[in-house]
Formats: sequence, C-alpha cells, structure tokens
Amino acid sequence: MTTPVLSPARPWVGPTAASVLPPLAAAAGLGLALLYGVAFADSPVLHNAAHDVRHITVKPCH
Repeated sequence: MTTPVLSPARPWVGPTAASVLPPLAAAAGLGLALLYGVAFADSPVLHNAAHDVRHITVKPCH
C-alpha cells in the first residue's frame, strides 16, 4: 500500500484589479444613475421620498 503524496497548499491570492474593476464600475454607474434620476426627477413624489430618507437618516440636505 502506498501513501498518497500531498501537494503543499497554495496560499490564497486575492482578487485582481482586473476582476474587481468591472463590477465596481457597474455599481458606481448604477448608483450615479439612481442618484441623478431621483435628484432631478420631475415627479415630486420620487424626489420628496428621497428627501425624506435623508431627513430620517439625519444627513444634511439643505
């Protein structure tokens, strides 16, 4: 009977910039589009809802 030869464990290498950049850019683009859409919305309901959230979370807006 032979004993199996175990290979040494490879250290974990984190994600590369090339693999992180596309999702990060997509999230930033979506966030900016939502922010722009809500901030300059023609619908007062949408704008006021976002404005009320800023007041509830105690963030300055004026």
